[in-house]
Amino acid sequence: MITRFKKNSILVSIVVLGVAGYFIWQKSHADDKAALLPPATHKTSDTLRFDANAPQLSFIRIKPVEAFPEPLVEPLNARIAYDDNRTARVFSPVAGRVVKILAETGKQVEKGEGILVLDSPDYAQAVADSSKADTDLLRKQEAHERAKLLYEAKGIARKDLESAEADAHQADAEAARAKARLKNLNGNPGRAEEQYILIAPHAGVISERQVSAGSEVRPDAQNPLFVITDPTHVWVLVDLPEQQIAKVKIGQAVITQVDAYPDEVFTGKITTIAGALDPVSRRMQVRCEIDNPKLKLKPEMYARVTPIADVHDSLPRIPNTAIVTQGLYSYVFVEQGVGVLQRRKVSLGLQGHEESYVREGLAVGERVVTVGALLLNAELAGTD
Repeated sequence: MITRFKKNSILVSIVVLGVAGYFIWQKSHADDKAALLPPATHKTSDTLRFDANAPQLSFIRIKPVEAFPEPLVEPLNARIAYDDNRTARVFSPVAGRVVKILAETGKQVEKGEGILVLDSPDYAQAVADSSKADTDLLRKQEAHERAKLLYEAKGIARKDLESAEADAHQADAEAARAKARLKNLNGNPGRAEEQYILIAPHAGVISERQVSAGSEVRPDAQNPLFVITDPTHVWVLVDLPEQQIAKVKIGQAVITQVDAYPDEVFTGKITTIAGALDPVSRRMQVRCEIDNPKLKLKPEMYARVTPIADVHDSLPRIPNTAIVTQGLYSYVFVEQGVGVLQRRKVSLGLQGHEESYVREGLAVGERVVTVGALLLNAELAGTD
C-alpha cells in the first residue's frame, strides 16, 4: 500500500515538473521573439524611419486630416423636430365614423386634396341647416317684396312692412351663419349628404397617420388624425446650458450631426432664442432651422449641434488618440513617406471629449497617426 502511494507521488511530481518546464520554455521563446522585433532602422530627435514591412507599422493607423468649421463650444445635445411653420396637424372638425382613408403615410398631397371620408351626422345637419336657411331667406325676401307693394298701395300698415323687413334681415343673417359653418368645416361634400371629406389644409407629405377605417373620430381628440409637413425643412431644438448663453446669437451658423450619418455635417442657423430659462433644467431652448433636401434628418432624431464662428472658416480636426502630450506641449505624428513618421508640435484650439481642432502646425490633407501615437513616442524616446 505504501509502495503504491510512493509510486503515485513520483508520477505526479514528474508530470508537474514537465508542465512547469514547458511553460518556462514557452516564456523564454517568446522573449527571444520579442528581442528579435527590429527597432526603427533610423531615428532622429523627431523622426522615425521603418522598413516598409516593419511589424511596428501594423500596430498604427494613419488617416488624412479633414477640415471642419471652427466650433465655439463643445457639441450640444439636441433633437430634430418638425418645422411648425410648414407643418399642419389635421383634426376632424366634425364627429363621425371613418368610411375610407384616401391618403397613406409618405404620400405627397396638394392643398384641398381629400385625405379622409367620414360618415358624419353632424355634417349632414350642417348641410341641412344651410339648405333650410337658404329656403327661409328666399321666402322672407319674397314676403318683404310683397309687403312693400302692399304698403305702397296702402294695403297694410307701416309696422307690417317693418316686420317683414326685419324677418328678411334675420333670415339673411341665419343663411350667412349656416354658410360660414359649412365653410369653416374645411371639407368637400361626399357622394352622400351625410358624408364629409376631410381635405389637406396645405401641400406637403403625410408623415403620420393615426386613424384607421371604421374608427370613430371627434373634434376634441387629443392626437391629430394626420400630420402633413414639408420634410425638406426641419427644426433642431437645443437645450442650451446657462453658461453658454453668451456664445450664441440669432443668425449664427451651426453644424448638426446625427448618429445615422456620423461622417456627414448639416449646416443651418439659429433663428429663435427663448426669452427665459426652463426653471427645472436651468437651460434655454434655442431653435435652429436646417435645410433637409435629401430627407436624411427625421423628426425626433437625437442630434449634436455645434455653434461655429464662420461656416467658411475651417480648421484641421483630429481625434484625441492622435495627440501626445509632453509637459505643456502637444504633438502628433505626421507621415512624411512610407515608413517615415515625424513628431510635430501643434497648437490646439477647442478640445472636445473625442476630437480636437488644430490652430497651428498641421495642414488639411496631411496624413496623421490616429492609433498608436503613444507607441511611436515611446520608440522615439528609446523606451519599451
